[in-house]
Amino acid sequence: MEDLSEIYKSYANEVKRFLLCLTSSEDLAEELTQETFYQAVKSIHRYNGECKISVWLCQIAKHSYYDYLKKAKHRNHSSIDYLTQTG
Repeated sequence: MEDLSEIYKSYANEVKRFLLCLTSSEDLAEELTQETFYQAVKSIHRYNGECKISVWLCQIAKHSYYDYLKKAKHRNHSSIDYLTQTG
């Protein structure tokens, strides 16, 4: 397994471009790229080498984006609930 800093240097731009296609937001893509590599470090023991590491990282990125959407949806519903209760 490559050194984690080398993996980041090698794949961060690719992951960010992938996320930019999903999010259409430079800032969100950057934030989710950081989250992707954080999650990758936490779960590096699960990488088995059956696919390219870039594919594995983009899968993590996709799940990070889906998690972001779920949280954003929940926050939006909570805000709407709060507004309807106080209005």
